[in-house]
Amino acid sequence: MTGLGITTVSRALKDAPDISAETKERVRLVARQIGYQPNRAGVRLRTGKTNVISLILSLEEEIMGLTSPIVVGISEVLASTQYHLVVTPYRASGNPLDPVRYVLETGAADGVIISRTEPKDPRVALMMERNFPFVTHGRTEMGFTHPYHDFDNERFAYEAVRRLTEKGRRRLMLLQPPPYLTFHRHMRSGFEKGLRDFGATAVPFGQVDLDSSLQQIRDACEEVMRQPNPPDGIVSGSGSGAVALVAAVEATGRKLAVDLDVAAKEPSSFLQWLRPEIMTMREDIRLAGRELAKAVLSRIEGVPASELRTLSYPITTGEAAGTVGLTQVET
Repeated sequence: MTGLGITTVSRALKDAPDISAETKERVRLVARQIGYQPNRAGVRLRTGKTNVISLILSLEEEIMGLTSPIVVGISEVLASTQYHLVVTPYRASGNPLDPVRYVLETGAADGVIISRTEPKDPRVALMMERNFPFVTHGRTEMGFTHPYHDFDNERFAYEAVRRLTEKGRRRLMLLQPPPYLTFHRHMRSGFEKGLRDFGATAVPFGQVDLDSSLQQIRDACEEVMRQPNPPDGIVSGSGSGAVALVAAVEATGRKLAVDLDVAAKEPSSFLQWLRPEIMTMREDIRLAGRELAKAVLSRIEGVPASELRTLSYPITTGEAAGTVGLTQVET
């Protein structure tokens, strides 16, 4: 259709430097007109590459409302590349190594993005051993330098305690991540540091966590609220968890922002609109998706892992998403 040879067309589509800009534009125009797409199986046979990035997500992240924005963020970056995104879901109750092993053993992707990291994460150890390009949404404590993007949960919890104590709240309760995840340690550390610095005390709430069902969270919170010396302030590590907590508080006859205050992390502005009495801080999951995509693509290109570690900060009301609170972590 272009009047050019197959080799010339192929090299033009790959943006080869020895093909003129006029020829490249001519080939691309025809390709757009006919809706041409490379055959991925053929590309893999010829180059050994799949042009696929595998995002391995647990179903618990969907419950917390994280899946859609992280996929959107990753897709925004991949849209200008030859890479495609494949999402592989799994349950936290299953073996988290299984989807990673599948990618490694079948060559199903050129790079992997994983989340819900553990301090000693076997998935990270396996991919480091195989020298396979990957990035984690969350940090580890393994002594390895690997690419990651994370949210500063320690800073979130500390700031939440500060804001609650400024309202005169002194008996604080934390709905925290599951103990086996790394960000449990971060959030717990920020909460406890805030208690010390601002003169508050903790009300125990360890019978449920962010992986518990909303009904379980509500029931556990109601039980605590009916006991002597209940909390007058609550820090929630998720927006959905905050909804269950508020339902429990109000079921016991207390009024939000009068008898008790809640500070919560959320991935969107849902709580701000639904219950403006709740003090919210936003985790920009879409930004996280973009950072993760950029990191895994850079790792595929051989950029050192030490240059691919970023941390984002809580976004408070009035701050624009994606424009504040992002830093590269120094080696």
